[in-house]
Amino acid sequence: MRVAVWPRRSWSRSVNYVKKRVMRLRATPHAIAAGFAAGVAASFTPMIGLHFILAAVIAWLSRASIVASALGTFVGNPLTFPFIWGVTYALGEKIVGAGGAHGSPVDLHKYLSWSEFSFEAVWPLFKPMLVGGLILGTISWIAFYFPIKALVSGYQARRNAHFASKAEAPVREAAPAAE
Repeated sequence: MRVAVWPRRSWSRSVNYVKKRVMRLRATPHAIAAGFAAGVAASFTPMIGLHFILAAVIAWLSRASIVASALGTFVGNPLTFPFIWGVTYALGEKIVGAGGAHGSPVDLHKYLSWSEFSFEAVWPLFKPMLVGGLILGTISWIAFYFPIKALVSGYQARRNAHFASKAEAPVREAAPAAE
């Protein structure tokens, strides 16, 4: 259970792993960047548990990398979700009005009980988070797309140049077998 919430080694190692996976994907820089940005944007929606699916649908519709979209959803994680949910709710509440019972604090207990679950009960919390999430998701898509496209373009150019120089290098002949 701990591994699902906290990485085995360290956060920096996990971030480096995702970075290398994104850079090494076989797709255009646009497809990789758009896919990753779609995953990040999906993480800002209140569709808890559906971020992978939502990111994949966005990536498929925009002809971006579905694998990159899955990697992009890792921006939403146990460390970032409290911040993301708080900011999306606050922004959405400012735009659509009070999400709770006319500005009163939201009673989370009624949202966590499956026996009393109803969409009407969840709507005061869901609506502001959806509005705030769509706005912040769009902003995050833009904020991630351009830097990732530039990084992937540079990485692919360096990698292609490296392989081209290896292909042009003279091949050393094997030493004759000693008898």
